[in-house]
Amino acid sequence: MKLHELKPAEGSRSSRKRVGRGYGSGLGKTSGRGQKGQKSRSGGGVRPGFEGGQMPLIQRLPKRGFTNPTRKEYAIVNVDTLNRFEEGTEVTPELLLEQRIISKLNDGVKILGNGKLETKLTVKAHKFSASAKEAIEAAGGKTEVI
Repeated sequence: MKLHELKPAEGSRSSRKRVGRGYGSGLGKTSGRGQKGQKSRSGGGVRPGFEGGQMPLIQRLPKRGFTNPTRKEYAIVNVDTLNRFEEGTEVTPELLLEQRIISKLNDGVKILGNGKLETKLTVKAHKFSASAKEAIEAAGGKTEVI
């Protein structure tokens, strides 16, 4: 296939419906909405999830569990990811964000101990796992809780 042979799939592109443009168009007068009723009125129709008065599915299904409204969402960074920094660097959440190691700061940064750390770093984060703290200190670095 060549570039000049490209064309949209059959039936994927259809022309816009021009409603209310006379009865010759097939969509004149009532504009394809039929005669009377809720769906023919402007602003008419039912809300999402409405089942005509029948008990809606969302209300029929059993509810389980609990959503904690004060749950903290931490951006997670593994220890082996910190190997890309030079010896003696002070690793902060702002630096991690700038280097695109984390995409969003959420409620803070948590360092986990997956992998091996070879460089000596000062790591500042909101939380550390016990194994991460151990790994950083074993490499000669320091951990600091913000």
